[in-house]
Amino acid sequence: MTECGRGLSDAEALYVFAVCKEPDPAVIADLRGVAMGEPLRPLGFAELTAIVQTVRAADFTDEAWQARMADRSELERYARAHHHVVSEAAASCPTVPLPLATLYHGEERARRALLAETGRFRAALERTAGRCEWGVKVYAGEPPAPDPDASPRPPEGQGVAAGGARPAPGAGLAYLERKRGVQARRERRQEDALRSAETVDAAFRKVAAAGRRLRLQAAESPGKGRLQVLNATYLVGESRSAELEELARTLRAETGAQIEISGPWVPYSFVGEV
Repeated sequence: MTECGRGLSDAEALYVFAVCKEPDPAVIADLRGVAMGEPLRPLGFAELTAIVQTVRAADFTDEAWQARMADRSELERYARAHHHVVSEAAASCPTVPLPLATLYHGEERARRALLAETGRFRAALERTAGRCEWGVKVYAGEPPAPDPDASPRPPEGQGVAAGGARPAPGAGLAYLERKRGVQARRERRQEDALRSAETVDAAFRKVAAAGRRLRLQAAESPGKGRLQVLNATYLVGESRSAELEELARTLRAETGAQIEISGPWVPYSFVGEV
């Protein structure tokens, strides 16, 4: 939907934060948005309302936005401002958040573009009304302390010339067996962790209206840190927060996995491509 581009000057553009069903005008009036000194206002289309703000078009050209993305603190400021507007709106009425920096060249162009997407907005509002988003991450349980007698180590004297010692008969076979045992335990741990992920996902989907599995996040350092086996998000009724907390506690006890839940959030992941 974004129309920002290289040809924009200091003319005004319309920044659209979200589409709502019957928002409270008092809530909109109290929000600051992304442009200092410019009030937010409603923009009606069909039976819906967009929350918009007038901004300088030059602040959202390709060059300006690329520079902003390279400045972490500046990008975070815009993202926080955008999210704050969306969150406050969602707390007062059913809301479909729009992506960061969604702009149009004027009010009429914005209204026409939004009208063309009315069907999608209606479907998203119906799907998310009275629901919020919860994130769930599952990590494999900590591995047991290594058994020094089971750790793979080369046979005595192998590769050591001191005294001309030779390994005892069968030492090489014992070394290979120990090495296979360590590898087998590692594989079992990973299999157990993956089963735990499936168990957790199935349990949360039973209480959720919808769920999405996201790409797993790698450990910060290869070979170190926790092994993530599930990164998912679920659309859950607003009244079921305590139930989710209890479910997570039960699953931790049953699976031995580390389970982290976060939320409730505005259901960004379940509004569709709007």
